Amino acid sequence: MVRRQLERLCTILRVAIAILMGCLIIPVAMQVIARYTGVIPVYLWTEELATFIFVWIVMIGSVLAVWDKTHFDVHVLKDSHTPIILFMQRAIVHVLIGLFGVLFAWYGVDYAKFGGIQHSVMMNANLMITHITIPLAGFLWALFSAMNLLDAFKEYRASKDAKCESTKRVLS
Repeated sequence: MVRRQLERLCTILRVAIAILMGCLIIPVAMQVIARYTGVIPVYLWTEELATFIFVWIVMIGSVLAVWDKTHFDVHVLKDSHTPIILFMQRAIVHVLIGLFGVLFAWYGVDYAKFGGIQHSVMMNANLMITHITIPLAGFLWALFSAMNLLDAFKEYRASKDAKCESTKRVLS
């Protein structure tokens, strides 16, 4: 049930990232047109808006990458054929991601509060708009890495049980 809810959350995040990518086209196109054609005047707020949208895209993308197990993972060692070693390799990665997520979530709260007392220059927008992405992403990194760790453990147990079954068949 929890997995299903997290899958729905990831679907919502994927839709949000697609919408944000579409929205990013508008201020960037305005900047390019204004800079190179002179058809429209140079609006300085478009750069700030593009930056705000880009920050959200990056942070949502990092959260989705943790869920999909496609980010924060460097293969220094070849994947082991031994189930326990393979589990340990994956567990180390997921635990480290979770720890960094907890750190980002914990210290990100103060960072978001700091952003809450600041305003952008051109749009006069509260900077918590972008600063809040840090604790939110950290929380989701920690949550998703915990789920990935659970999946790695279930995979280890399944491979261990399968190995025991094959050993029983050979012995009988």
